[in-house]
Amino acid sequence: MSKPQQSAVKHPTTQLYLVTPLIDDVDTFADALRGAIESAAITAVLLRLKPAAERELVNRVKTLASIVQPNGAALVLYGHAEIAARAGADGAHLTGIEAFNAAIDSLKPARIAGCGGLNTRHDAMLAAERGADYVMFGEIETDGHRPSFAAIVERIEWWAELFTIPCVGYAAGLHEVGPLAAACADFVAVGDCIWDDPRGPAAALADAAKQLAMPEAVA
Repeated sequence: MSKPQQSAVKHPTTQLYLVTPLIDDVDTFADALRGAIESAAITAVLLRLKPAAERELVNRVKTLASIVQPNGAALVLYGHAEIAARAGADGAHLTGIEAFNAAIDSLKPARIAGCGGLNTRHDAMLAAERGADYVMFGEIETDGHRPSFAAIVERIEWWAELFTIPCVGYAAGLHEVGPLAAACADFVAVGDCIWDDPRGPAAALADAAKQLAMPEAVA
């Protein structure tokens, strides 16, 4: 995941980063994932897996990689850096600077190493210095906590102004996609708002892609 080229108005060409629900039954999920990634241009898929034995996890990753990667998207594991190479994933996303530091040497240079759960600017800068391929701001924590949207936008604007390493803004709803792009997020991550949409994930993801082209995202 490299930083997109700048447009004529000096805003990034923001790309979509699809976050899956927690997956157990990959066979049931495969069709929904295939339909979603064929409905819009997706740069990467962040695969979240329910706990299982290591061999089962590897098999789940391989099954879904066969859908994601032929469509030109990177498959990034949520955690599980230890199986990324064996499962054929393109990298891993680690939550928190400690987890990131513990895993990065097993990923670089061959695979993507992303970092989220960065509660302070200092942690984000540490991840960048350690070699993160991207940092993520705005994701919902396991306890349901999330910074205010204004604070997330401010963090992305600060990062985009000072750093060349890409940043990902996490959109909790489709209405946040355009503003995150306008703040110069290189990627906008969309998750539950896609999978829970009553129209279905393919229609919701196509809608998210349209939001990137809204005036607020490019003006």
